Amino acid sequence: MQFWKLYISQTEYHHAMHDLDLTSLRLFVAVCETRNIARAAERQAIVGSAISKRLSTLEATVGTPLLQRRRRGVEPTPAGEALLEHARALLAGQERIARDMAAFAAGVRGQVRILATASAIAESLADDVAAFLKQPEHRDIRIDIEERVSTGVLSGLREGVAALGICWDVADFAGLQTRPWRGDQLSVVVPRSHPLATQASLWLAQTLDEDHVSLPPSSAVQLMLQRAAALAGKPLNYRVVVATFDAALRVVRAGLAISVLPAELARPYADAFGLSVVPLADDWARRRFAIATRGDDTLTPAARLLVEHLGAAGRWKGQILNDFGQIPA
Repeated sequence: MQFWKLYISQTEYHHAMHDLDLTSLRLFVAVCETRNIARAAERQAIVGSAISKRLSTLEATVGTPLLQRRRRGVEPTPAGEALLEHARALLAGQERIARDMAAFAAGVRGQVRILATASAIAESLADDVAAFLKQPEHRDIRIDIEERVSTGVLSGLREGVAALGICWDVADFAGLQTRPWRGDQLSVVVPRSHPLATQASLWLAQTLDEDHVSLPPSSAVQLMLQRAAALAGKPLNYRVVVATFDAALRVVRAGLAISVLPAELARPYADAFGLSVVPLADDWARRRFAIATRGDDTLTPAARLLVEHLGAAGRWKGQILNDFGQIPA
């Protein structure tokens, strides 16, 4: 009998979870972000009492307090923090649904969402997608690209946020299908007056006495550099941390630090910025990118066409990628 009561209780609880409405969740997120019901009401163009009523209903639905009052406002409880994370994901999904349906209402026959790392986007992805869309038979296809770090690309792909993802091929692709895309060469970017600028190639260990400019620490490049430096027995000395490749190049041009960047991205700016791009000789510096999907059977016709186009674009500059996605020497 006690087991039966527990089963009924759990069933009722799951039914209650289905009663969560997006409007209440949106108001809850606004209150958590502003830490104040009055400011949230102003942002959402609704009276504060209506928000308070919805929040009370929300707490009754989930069966636990979500907010605690403080002297100057409110803040989420541990349960509220957990709900906040889920609510943001749900609302983001709702926005994607609305955007996708609006696109179809406007006559778009296919839509494909790509998650990709900054390196992939900056190097060739934008050009490859543009070439795909210029083909007359693809004029009714819409493609959206979202930048994420490698782990975010793969987690989003597994969650169904996008049809395909592109990132460095050393990532954990468990449960996903992959095919090779393009490759790039990590290189040391320095001012032309720098002593290292005259070298034909460099080992990372030769740069560890220099000040470096870093991209976000969570990026795949920085994680690899940190591991390689640790193996060399020296730390990386970061003088500047920036968010974009363009900012890194400008820091190098100013002479504040050197940087390790994809050569394919840095070379177009080398002459204008007075920079030298010296390839790294380390084995890991030749990077390969992979196109990942949840499986060919999950792809829409539009997504399948794009994957085939990107795979073909991986055969670039007359060089053919081998079965492992490498560019033969």
